[in-house]
Amino acid sequence: MAKQYETVIGLEVHVELATKTKIFCGCSTEFGGAPNTHTCPVCTGMPGSLPVLNKQVVELALEVGLAANCEINQYCKFDRKNYFYPDNPQNYQISQLYLPICHDGKIEIDTPIGKKSIRIHEIHMEEDAGKLVHDEWDDCSYVDYNRSGVPLIEIVSEPDMRNADEVIAYLEKLRMIVQYLGASDCKLQEGSMRADVNLSVREVGNPNFGTRTEMKNLNSFKAIARAIEGERERQIELLEEGKTVLQETRRWDDNKESSYPMRSKEDAKDYRYFPDPDLPPVVISDEWIAEIRKKQPELQPEKKLRYQTEYQLSEYDADLITGTKKIADLFEETANLCKQPKKAANWIIGETFRLAKEKKMEPEQISYSPEHLAKLIEMTEAGSITQTVAKNVFFHIFEEDIEPEQYVKQHGLGAVSDSSELEAIVKMVLEENPSTVEQYKAGKEKVVGFLIGQAMKKTKGKGNPGIISKMIKEQLTK
Repeated sequence: MAKQYETVIGLEVHVELATKTKIFCGCSTEFGGAPNTHTCPVCTGMPGSLPVLNKQVVELALEVGLAANCEINQYCKFDRKNYFYPDNPQNYQISQLYLPICHDGKIEIDTPIGKKSIRIHEIHMEEDAGKLVHDEWDDCSYVDYNRSGVPLIEIVSEPDMRNADEVIAYLEKLRMIVQYLGASDCKLQEGSMRADVNLSVREVGNPNFGTRTEMKNLNSFKAIARAIEGERERQIELLEEGKTVLQETRRWDDNKESSYPMRSKEDAKDYRYFPDPDLPPVVISDEWIAEIRKKQPELQPEKKLRYQTEYQLSEYDADLITGTKKIADLFEETANLCKQPKKAANWIIGETFRLAKEKKMEPEQISYSPEHLAKLIEMTEAGSITQTVAKNVFFHIFEEDIEPEQYVKQHGLGAVSDSSELEAIVKMVLEENPSTVEQYKAGKEKVVGFLIGQAMKKTKGKGNPGIISKMIKEQLTK
């Protein structure tokens, strides 16, 4: 009988915090500046420069820790993690090994067989490294230190996940919590959320862990899912052949859908950690923690319940809309402007999600304004445009964020409600479809829908369907 294997997965998730300045200096954290323009002697590791801790980094780390049900180390400190790498200007990284700010937390995820708790080993603060830019044409590498010193928290889970679906559910829940807090935008494509996957396999029933590898270079949830499946298959193949899985760091190439080794996996002793002599310990008072708790915004579970009671949304709709803060904010602003929450929810769940899926867009990339969607809903409800025209106009709102009232006027898309014009169209439709008229007279009342559709075609979707329906029924009963 073939052996059955179980996958064991733990994650190290790096999240760039949404501060305006870096963790130990006053340089900008803005993404996308010209290379080496957001730098100073501190973040480029110049001799004699001294770090000064950014208080907001501590507060954001506390916010995430509390939301993830962590214990707080009220006395925590920074350590130096020593290693040489070209993008690491000091030849050490300031991090937290011995006394991280948060520990022993958990978050709950939904799985096909019910809810599951994923334990969080710790959350620690640290600085990001710079970025290497490889120029294949000139066969050289350049270093951009703009990212060096950008504040990070590293969220280290316990090895509690067993498949890619659980990993994605955990990452989505984590991203949602962090975004709701405003602690980070968590844009995977810009590197403000990055996950390293620690994975091993073992025979089902074996209580001991197998040898783990760490997978790096994962910048989308789809890449993470593919990397997990690829690494699982690679390790099982090695074990089936009687070979050994090496503990190493591997780099995932999503284009080739395969990984290759980068270096043997280091242990803490290889980094020669010691307390950073330039930074005093951080003492967190009970009052400070209470203040952070008090400031915590409404998170997804509370928002979902409120939408069900305040806006009378179904649990399903409320769950979809509160899945990301971006969409929740878009819905709430639209609903408050047009006073039509259910219509706002329908436009977001139906058309917005459909177009975003077609264009493979993340919710954060949706850029139209709630004012324009609210105006479109008001125009549709007032009957000044038809549903067909509204869908066409919404496409342009989604694409270009156009002002709907102005767009409808410019393109002559207002609803046709002129009775004489519509009456002439209705008569024409009835004359062109004598067999359908006979079917109606024979008792098949459903054919009215077909006739309304024909009339709407002749008005190019601009006819008022209510008036057309009434006119057709009046003509048919004569």
